[in-house]
Amino acid sequence: MPGLPAFCLRPRDLRRGAVLTLVFLVTVGTAASTGCWDRADALTAPGLTAAGAHPPASGPSGAPPRTSGTADREAVARAAADAAAEGKSGKKAAQEVVSRSGDRWGVVYDRGEYAAFTDELDGRWTGVGLWVERRGDGRIEIARVQPGGPAARAGLRPGDRLLGLDARTVTGLPASEVVSLLRGEAGTPVVLRLGRDGSERTETLVREQLHIEPVTVQQLPDGVTVIKVVSFTRGSGERVRAAVRAAPPGAGVMLDLRGNPGGLVTEAVTAASAFLDGGLVATYDVRGSERALYASPGGDTARPLVALVDGGTMSAAELVTGALQDRGRAVAVGTRTFGKGSVQMPTPLPDGSVAELTVGTYRTPAGRSLDGSGITPDLAAGEGVEERAHTVLGGLGVGP
Repeated sequence: MPGLPAFCLRPRDLRRGAVLTLVFLVTVGTAASTGCWDRADALTAPGLTAAGAHPPASGPSGAPPRTSGTADREAVARAAADAAAEGKSGKKAAQEVVSRSGDRWGVVYDRGEYAAFTDELDGRWTGVGLWVERRGDGRIEIARVQPGGPAARAGLRPGDRLLGLDARTVTGLPASEVVSLLRGEAGTPVVLRLGRDGSERTETLVREQLHIEPVTVQQLPDGVTVIKVVSFTRGSGERVRAAVRAAPPGAGVMLDLRGNPGGLVTEAVTAASAFLDGGLVATYDVRGSERALYASPGGDTARPLVALVDGGTMSAAELVTGALQDRGRAVAVGTRTFGKGSVQMPTPLPDGSVAELTVGTYRTPAGRSLDGSGITPDLAAGEGVEERAHTVLGGLGVGP
């Protein structure tokens, strides 16, 4: 099995003095929505410095307290072991414990699924090119469709309801379980039962190897550089830094994080470092032990910056936005972000499966917890976001 990643992780007043006087889905590739650490030694990696950890208070039995809405990892492991000893599915037993715990982001993978999970951290996976989300009433809806993928070629679009997969009803299932059902070997079919505008239909799609370019860069005629980050997969943070270094001197940057479901926290911190000269990016807790993430020194702290966000901006993408907003480094334009500010840690189980369990939450440099509340942009814009961003950059002395 591949090495386990160690962790899966008010309108602001206008700052930066005179410079800012004008104006801060679960995917088929599940890694992109979990907010994971890159590897087990992430806390000692460059730019990721652990603050002095405060020992957690003990519960009645002497064990550290569990975060509300999380699963007890010992109970999960015990359920998997007991099931395996009886010749049953350890993964299924563990998932039942996780589901009962109320851990919204908890998920259990078997060996093969976890190997695929690590592939997704490199921006590649096998599937049909769908991002799905679970609504409050249990409905499973398509949140995004990858251009050119099997789902897009079949005419699927955001807002379509996913009712069933291969004759199994998916309404009420955790989004992570739906993701697992959509997975499989390249070349194998999957039958989707779909709903749209009160009617139902079925589509048979063939899974294929998919790849997504995590960072794309566009330079506008007025010199503004648009850096679109689709997800924080491996290498994406350094690509952001390279794009900033290559931007015309003094020109503004639009950091487009709309629809970004998150990814590797280490990559998010690297991306934030492109615009910061060291300093705090976020704090987080793991079962009561408080730590901090710091930016690397040497980032561009003078270039005018706008962060574009929306309801699909999640997890690690919110971490970046919150850091740049609280540090007075960027103006956020768009709509309120999703509000996924929890931290997940993998727990290997006795049968070889892996449980990703929520262990705590992270906070912005100003101490804001984003879990459940998200980030309110400095400038609200439902439509015409790019135009509003241009107006902001114009007020900062960039563009026409």
